[in-house]
Amino acid sequence: MTDHYDALETRNPDQREADLFARLPGALRAAMQAPAYAERLRGIDPAAITGRAALAALPVLRKSDLPAMHKAAPPFGRLVAAPLGAFGRLFTSPGPIFEPQAAETDSWGGARALFAAGLRPGDVVLNTFSYHLTPGGFIFDSAARALGCAVIPAGPGNTEQQFELIEAYRPVAYAGTPDFLKILLDHAAAHGRDASSIRRAIVSGAAFPPSLQTEIKGRGVDAYQAFGTADLGLVAFETSARDGMVVTENVIFEIVRPGTGEPVPEGDVGEIVVTTLNSHHPWIRLALGDLTAALPGPSASGHTNLRIKGWMGRADQTTKVKGMFVRPEQVAEIGKRHPELGRLRLVVTREGEADVMTLKAEASSHSSALAEALAATLRAITKLGGQVELVASGSLPNDGKAIADERT
Repeated sequence: MTDHYDALETRNPDQREADLFARLPGALRAAMQAPAYAERLRGIDPAAITGRAALAALPVLRKSDLPAMHKAAPPFGRLVAAPLGAFGRLFTSPGPIFEPQAAETDSWGGARALFAAGLRPGDVVLNTFSYHLTPGGFIFDSAARALGCAVIPAGPGNTEQQFELIEAYRPVAYAGTPDFLKILLDHAAAHGRDASSIRRAIVSGAAFPPSLQTEIKGRGVDAYQAFGTADLGLVAFETSARDGMVVTENVIFEIVRPGTGEPVPEGDVGEIVVTTLNSHHPWIRLALGDLTAALPGPSASGHTNLRIKGWMGRADQTTKVKGMFVRPEQVAEIGKRHPELGRLRLVVTREGEADVMTLKAEASSHSSALAEALAATLRAITKLGGQVELVASGSLPNDGKAIADERT
């Protein structure tokens, strides 16, 4: 049994990089046909964006901004030039965010994740992601069908009816959240229902902590994680090597300092930013609001694309201090004004009945002059006074947090 979906997954990384950036100018031209992208990228020459440094100079589009954009100019916030008839299905997700499905087979690119999880043509898949209004069900449905699998479009809930389907069709694989997989397995054990045909699972949409992974494995189900969004589809997936998640093909993946568009040093935790090359609905530097970090070297599975640690929390750490919002990009601006510093962390606590900010800064020199200069910069940028604590280089955690709200 082959371990790879196609030859793209094992190509030389330099070849992949060259291919992606050769295609990027075309995606930029397609994006700039839409009014919102034309405004955001005004003055940009797509032909000049052929490397990561040039891409990093383009503005980030924050997923958290999409609901307001879609509300102001429905349905897609002027980010899509193609007519509605160019798409296969039209969805909505909470926000609301409106999402079109391209007409191509496996338009969200999920088949790779299912293949990596061991699914093969002819397998039967119980798909419990929702088919109602949101894209989740169809993302995994189209992926399984592109792979040559038969799909039971079960959706979530209706546990008793699920077992009628499971016992009749004997699916070998489950697709859905890890929580609902546990519910099904618990119900089978408690009520004498037969779920023994399910031996593999592709899970997404919720946390899958090690304790639950161990429990699911102990019940005879080999579960693999996939990470993606309803907007752009699959982003990364787990392989049989179990050594992190491999970034999918045909996307440009960046990890940036939260609140900015600046790539982090290799290995640092940062926010996921994705650029896609779909001609009907390209995404240019969409910041997902999720944290991760890159892992060194290729996967033991033979996949040669970037490996990441998986989901490591949310990047939006905006908090309110003394009635004013303080944002990660403000902390990043402090770092720009003091390039001699290492990592920064703004810690917010409560003393008595007052909010207190303490800027912790990694510095090789712990002079009072530097502390005073930092305090002045903190006030100038946030419009709030705060304390400064200079700490040893490398002493702050590498967890992507620019702001830590420790108020109880």
